[in-house]
Formats: sequence, C-alpha cells, structure tokens
Amino acid sequence: MDLSTLTPFVSSYALPQPKVSSTQANRMPSEEQKAHASETAQASEETDSSASRETTGPTRPDGTPLAPEEIQYLEQLKQTDREVRQHEMAHQTVGGPYTGGASYEYEVGPDGKRYAVAGEVPIDYGPVPGNPTATIEKMQTVIAAALAPADPSSKDIQVAAQARQYLLEAKLEAAREQSEMNAARSAGEATTEEVTTMPDEQAA
Repeated sequence: MDLSTLTPFVSSYALPQPKVSSTQANRMPSEEQKAHASETAQASEETDSSASRETTGPTRPDGTPLAPEEIQYLEQLKQTDREVRQHEMAHQTVGGPYTGGASYEYEVGPDGKRYAVAGEVPIDYGPVPGNPTATIEKMQTVIAAALAPADPSSKDIQVAAQARQYLLEAKLEAAREQSEMNAARSAGEATTEEVTTMPDEQAA
C-alpha cells in the first residue's frame, strides 16, 4: 500500500466534535452525552492505533516509510550481517590465543544504519621455532579455527591447508628428534653396561 497517499495524522490533535445547537444540547440526556463522548474517544484511539501501525515499519533516517523493495533489501542486509558476524565469531572462539580481533566491511542500509557485509579475523598459523611438539598442538588448533564456520571461505581453506603442511613437517621433525633421543639413550645404556662389566673382567 502506498503510504504517501494517506493524510498524515497527528495524535495530539483531537477529532472534530459534531456541532450541536444549544437547544439540542439542553435536550440531550447526560447518559447520551457520556455515550457520545465515549464513542468519540474510542474512534480517536482506533484512528491513532491504525496510524501508529502504519508508521511502525522500517523508515529512512528522515522518518519516511521505506518502499517494499527497500524493506526486502534491508532484510537481506540484516541476514548478511548476522551470518558475517557468526562466521568471524566461530574463528575467534575456536582459535583462541592464535586469533585477533575481527574487522568488518560495512554497507549503509536504506534505514541509515551500518550492516556488516564482509569480515576478517587474523590467524597466526606460523610454526613455533625449534619446538615441533608445540607446533603440532598449535596447527591442530589453527586448522580447527580456520574450518570452524559452517561455510569456510576459500581463504579459510587455504589457511587450513598451509597449517596441515606445517603440522606434517612438525610431526616428521618430532619423530626425528624422538629417534635421535632413543638412539642416544641406547648408546648411553650400552656405555653404562661396558663400564659395569669391566671390573668383573679384571677381577677374573
């Protein structure tokens, strides 16, 4: 319905009272006067309520009602804003200490308010130098954070792929270090056995 064709109604104005001659007023019983006043007040409230219902929808910054296509576009902006914020919140919640604050790109809606249409959360997905075990734990968290949203972006997938590469390298390095430690432990145990057996041989 085109609201521009409606005559604006100001609620502070009272509806015009019907003109009654003084002789008619004198003849009118008090009950009828009360009933008439009650009907007039009720009509005023109904008109006021109807006007308020028509003006409670979305409006422009100047207070004028939005056109149907503008209302539809506004709803799309609100939906996008919710999805963008949920997406970035998922990164931050799972990423914990490896994520930074979210930054957003905004678009001004027909109601004059700003709505997020894109967002970004920085994720530290670099390996921990000299500590493959810490790197493994970090990369597992980073991968989970990058893929936390219901609809990961292409950049999210790229970050997860890079983190998986660092994770694989860290596992290989941790396995090599563990192997070296095992070898050193075995060599140490062999040396200890030689030392403990030498006195027995001398005694023999």
